Amino acid sequence: MNKVGFFRSIQLKFIIIYILLLILAVQVIGSFFTSRLEDDLTTTFKQSINERVEMLSYNLEQAFIRERSEEDPSLEQGIQTIIEDVNTDNLATTIHVYDNQRRILGTNRLDGRSEIGRKTTDIDVKNTLLFDTSQKKPYFDRETDSRVYVYVEPLVGNDGKTVGAIQFKASMEEVYDQIEGINNIFLQGSILAISISAILGILVARTITKPIQEMREQALIMSNGDFTQQLEIYGRDEIGQLAEAFNDLNSRLKHSYATIEEERRKLSSVLSYMSDGVIATDDSGAVTLMNDAAARMIGLNPDDVIGEDLIDVLKLEEKVVDISKLPDSGSIIIDFSDEETPFIIRANFSTVVDEEEETTGFITVISDVTEQEKIDQERRDFVSNVSHELRTPLTTMKSYLEALSDGAWENKEIAPRFLEVTQKETDRMIRMVNDLLQLSKMDSDELPMHKERTEFMGYVQQVLDRYEMNLPETITLERNIPKGKSFVWMDRDKITQVFDNIITNAFKYSPEGGKVRVNLDVRRHIVIVSILDEGVGIPYDKLDKIFDRFYRADRARTRKLGGTGLGLAITKELVEAHHGKIWAQSKEGRGTTILFTLPLMGSKRGKGK
Repeated sequence: MNKVGFFRSIQLKFIIIYILLLILAVQVIGSFFTSRLEDDLTTTFKQSINERVEMLSYNLEQAFIRERSEEDPSLEQGIQTIIEDVNTDNLATTIHVYDNQRRILGTNRLDGRSEIGRKTTDIDVKNTLLFDTSQKKPYFDRETDSRVYVYVEPLVGNDGKTVGAIQFKASMEEVYDQIEGINNIFLQGSILAISISAILGILVARTITKPIQEMREQALIMSNGDFTQQLEIYGRDEIGQLAEAFNDLNSRLKHSYATIEEERRKLSSVLSYMSDGVIATDDSGAVTLMNDAAARMIGLNPDDVIGEDLIDVLKLEEKVVDISKLPDSGSIIIDFSDEETPFIIRANFSTVVDEEEETTGFITVISDVTEQEKIDQERRDFVSNVSHELRTPLTTMKSYLEALSDGAWENKEIAPRFLEVTQKETDRMIRMVNDLLQLSKMDSDELPMHKERTEFMGYVQQVLDRYEMNLPETITLERNIPKGKSFVWMDRDKITQVFDNIITNAFKYSPEGGKVRVNLDVRRHIVIVSILDEGVGIPYDKLDKIFDRFYRADRARTRKLGGTGLGLAITKELVEAHHGKIWAQSKEGRGTTILFTLPLMGSKRGKGK
């Protein structure tokens, strides 16, 4: 880049500006001179007053201490003569002489002769006589609307005691009139100098400010994302070269902005369509970005959480105190569940660092793991329950077999009973394993279904007829089945298993002399089957759990009756496989009702089949 000549450089423009500043400095010096002149004039004025007061004080003190005969003039006359001989050169000057009792003994004012002999209330005179000190001060006299300088001097006798005081009041308006005149001269000169400096300053500054103004406007345009315009170059000085550099910067920014915008759109698309939530924060933990997935998970508006602390947003106060410790924790399980809906998320944390390995922020990825946690918990519960259910019969069998091996097999009374118990426990384990295999096949959709069009009313009558043949003597079976025909698309064997599980449970839990009722209710699109017993009932808080695997409302009684705890779980899976629903209603001491629905076939489909 070529070197800029002196006469084309910005330095020359600055020199002109400095000359203008020098002119302004002269004006400042003039103002300082005016201030000093005011001080000198007021000081000279006060010195003149002080000299007059000193001369008057001397003459008046001589008058006070002079011995008088009857033929000599009185003290008042002598004092008045001394005052009248004083040339004040100012009609506004007032001289008063007081004795030590603050009585006026003389004055130079013709209109004040009537006050001679009266006491004054002037505070300055009072302080002078009381403390034997001089009082000097300027003040503004509201009566004459002028600035006045007051000098009160004590008069001392031969014995050193104060015998009186002299008060000298002189107007300072003449001094300030002189100062005002000088100020007017300086003001006129300053206005002229400033006017000339302003004109020259505008002409010179315009050559500098115009390109800078255009650069500012261009910067504002660039800040809005418009990089299409270029600056006009007026010369080859430093500002001209700055304009060239600015245009080059504009071109580079245009390219960089296009690249960044493309990457931003890609990132925005990725964040918008991610199923996982993403939260970005600065190094202090304040949220700077949140995608829609994260907002939906935590139930907050992304715009409302900007600037909020990440620990507060994710409700981690009890788990984490310092935001910088989050990445070290790896992942955290956060429970957002309420009383009605379980909701668990997993949060993974990572640190954002710059080129110098300094932490500039944090990235948090959150995902909904409610179902996964639920499945994991069910798996853990399932393993625990299976282990528990198998351990009980195996422990019983082991005990009986050990007894038999120890010689009990020779006892013809005990051995058959031991073998019978072992066989029952074996059968129970076989039933349990078969039930588990069936549930496993249903979970993996491997259980074969042989559905067919079935007239449901007649089918239920056949199932109940089979129970009537083997009904316990202490139990009564009551059926309430409407007349007519309703068709259901179902697997007869699987629905028969549903009835077997529910009715068998009703028989088991019904007391002697109890009644089991089977009701059918045909609705518009479904048939509702309800099976009621008169057992002990189930607590309200356990109704939703009776369809869980291995759950028993009364564990001791269920094991005694040979149950595996899987019957109702299998029943639920089979009903839902037929697109139905199953639920329970119960009150403790008043029995239990198991209800399930099955969809009815449409009339067109029924004719087709």
